[in-house]
Amino acid sequence: MAGIVPQAALPGKAAVICGLGYWLPPNVVTNEDLHARLGTSTEWIYRRTGISSRHVVPPGMVTSDLAVEAGTRALASAGNAEVQALIVATTTPDRSCPATAPEVASRLGLTGIAAFDVSAVCTGFLYGLATASGFIAAGLAERVLLIAADTFSTLLDPEDRTTVPIFGDGAGALVLRRGTADEPGAIGKMVLGSDGELSDLIAVETAGSQKQFTTGQEGYFRMQGREVFRHAVERMSTAATVAVEAAGWRLDQIDRFVAHQANARITSFVASELGIPSDRQAQNIEHVGNTAAASVPILLAEATARGHLAPGHRVLLTAFGGGLTWGATTVVWPKLEGVVPLEGER
Repeated sequence: MAGIVPQAALPGKAAVICGLGYWLPPNVVTNEDLHARLGTSTEWIYRRTGISSRHVVPPGMVTSDLAVEAGTRALASAGNAEVQALIVATTTPDRSCPATAPEVASRLGLTGIAAFDVSAVCTGFLYGLATASGFIAAGLAERVLLIAADTFSTLLDPEDRTTVPIFGDGAGALVLRRGTADEPGAIGKMVLGSDGELSDLIAVETAGSQKQFTTGQEGYFRMQGREVFRHAVERMSTAATVAVEAAGWRLDQIDRFVAHQANARITSFVASELGIPSDRQAQNIEHVGNTAAASVPILLAEATARGHLAPGHRVLLTAFGGGLTWGATTVVWPKLEGVVPLEGER
């Protein structure tokens, strides 16, 4: 498998998780709501995806709104310590120009720091995590705020029964600080990969230089589900195995498996390939759906808030998205303060 497996960071320059937060928009769309609107069976949706409900943005709410809420909570969890850089992982920026991160930074009172977007679709959080870790390893920042936020509901054909049930909106955020590779919360070696020959499997065809933006069917998100399923299972399983080996662990030592919540069947297949039992799998897709780049950090925050993810747990992270892109890494989970479930999500 082609990909990047960086060497360990220099002593004293590992990126360590010290803050965590998430946010979901207030509007909840249930399978019953979709049945009334699209005529799709509630049982069929759940059987195919494992999703019962999802949060979606109301009119007027944009990606930066979600990012600011999640970022505020992550900064509070980290004791509101000063950060020197902000990275926003998103495929649904507020505007195609400029990037969303500088506005988010300004709204968080972080004007003047480095701020930019990273786009790797559903693998965006892991690509952003690698980038943030690089900032710290290179001595460019003592602390970095990483936010993954997406409003994929804005990209969907509202009449498409194959995509509307899958996606939800949300944001998750981490604060990373400079630390040592042997302490809890230190990000392990990362495995990253891509295959642009298969870029058409997950795509929005317009609004880029190849095709100018148009409305109607051509401008909506499209995905070739069967092929995506096959590649997602293969790429995440392989990347996860490499990441675990790079950490010097065995797969049977994994305490919690945190995979991108693309589809409950995909996650189940990947876990089966890795031999990870169901009681070690963190899951939240049933009530949030596929939140794209935000999926993994939202799951980390919810699992921490509920006590399913505890200090000392050996955690394996993996994700897969358009590009095609994929990634994986490991972390021994740290003790974090102030991570609580959102009101209504308890």
